[in-house]
Amino acid sequence: MTATSPALTALAHGWCALSLLHGRIESHLERALQTGHGLSVREYSLLDVLSRQHDGEGGHLQMKQVADSVVLSQSATTRLVTRLEDRGLLMRYLCPTDRRGIYTNVSEEGLKLLEEARPTNEAALREALAEAAEDPQLEPLVRTVEAIRTPAVVVTAA
Repeated sequence: MTATSPALTALAHGWCALSLLHGRIESHLERALQTGHGLSVREYSLLDVLSRQHDGEGGHLQMKQVADSVVLSQSATTRLVTRLEDRGLLMRYLCPTDRRGIYTNVSEEGLKLLEEARPTNEAALREALAEAAEDPQLEPLVRTVEAIRTPAVVVTAA
């Protein structure tokens, strides 16, 4: 296949459409969360991921798993955790079974802010998807996103 073959051109157009949809949604969410709750999309995502931890086996995430879940590097995730910890929204503690491990939990204040922000996030997501669905190039992608009913799963290393 050459660089100008129809298959590659279609693939490139599909990727551009997906990137455009992602950018529009993220911008819409960012504005809504910042305006309503003083949270960035990444901060909201981190709080959401960490709020789903539990005390059962495998219930607490290692920093690499958290980073993968919020689509950031480990160093960027650590900086984000530190910022939210400084704001009193997160707290870190040593793993009770492995003193080398450090876990992060959402504080009561963080849980309260997250619960207040969830309806804003949901409404902004619905608005962004509705606007994007009006674009014929993005409408099939919007339908696909709306059809997905399973929550994102944290991928763990084997």
